[in-house]
Amino acid sequence: MTANLVLIVGGCGALYFGAEWLVRGAARIAASLGVSPLVVGLTLVSLGTSAPELVVGAFAALKGETGLLFGNVMGSNLANIGLILGTVAVIRPLAVADRMVTRDVPIMILISLGTFPLLMDRRVDRTEGVILLALLVVYVAFTFYRADDDENLPDAAGPVAADPENDAARVRALMANLGWVALGALGLGLGGKAIVEGASYLASALGVSAEVIGLTVLAVGTSLPELVTSVVAAARQQADIAVGNIVGSNVFNLTAVLGVATLVREFPVDPIVLSLQLPAVLAISFLLWPIAWSRRRVSRAEGVLLLVVYCSCIAWIALVG
Repeated sequence: MTANLVLIVGGCGALYFGAEWLVRGAARIAASLGVSPLVVGLTLVSLGTSAPELVVGAFAALKGETGLLFGNVMGSNLANIGLILGTVAVIRPLAVADRMVTRDVPIMILISLGTFPLLMDRRVDRTEGVILLALLVVYVAFTFYRADDDENLPDAAGPVAADPENDAARVRALMANLGWVALGALGLGLGGKAIVEGASYLASALGVSAEVIGLTVLAVGTSLPELVTSVVAAARQQADIAVGNIVGSNVFNLTAVLGVATLVREFPVDPIVLSLQLPAVLAISFLLWPIAWSRRRVSRAEGVLLLVVYCSCIAWIALVG
């Protein structure tokens, strides 16, 4: 019991510092490369904070624990919008960029809808895993391709004469910031793994099923990087990274986590995924769209609403499933 508590506490510390380093490096990379913070949040930060889900998903597939796998993915997506975005909005109302409500949230919803036909035969094979990974590649490429349309893109300072010393300094700064991102992602991954292991052992001792562990303990544990990263980003007034991280992480979970897990091992799909878990993810995703669209912000009251909906979805799935 004590060892598990130490794992959880140590994991929380690793998550905090990992998130701090990741946001610091990502924001500086965005500024130095002229890429908007929203694009960085949707891609680089999302990939880093989804590392725990990726690791857990691969190990769950390897061991044939499909309940843990799908519970982790669907539960994490629920937690990202309901628990994390709701909590961050309660702490500090978040401004939402136009491209988020006109492109990125709809893309997240479309990818969620697109998983239905892939899962309808109650089995996911490697071909479908490759399709999911291909969707991820298209999403990332599209995000960077349309980066120029982002209204938050920093204005260029105009043509600058070539200066080898300045170029060398910029390269060194870029490498240093990439180092911060790598350290941050490592801290997040180790912290998430420690928390999940500690919490899983405690939950197993209570006789909780794999599905419930995946949907709650694993999902919340592996979503802690998104929570800490989004809170730190919001505190640093990097709302684009905070919101982009949530939407991007949901896309990464459905494409990268399920795709990589399928490459590790093909697996069956439990009926509860199609009847309860995925519909709940779609419901809370559709709820986020009008909230973000209305005033291009998520207020404290709307944050409370997201938290209530999240708790209701978890209770509904746990009771009915």
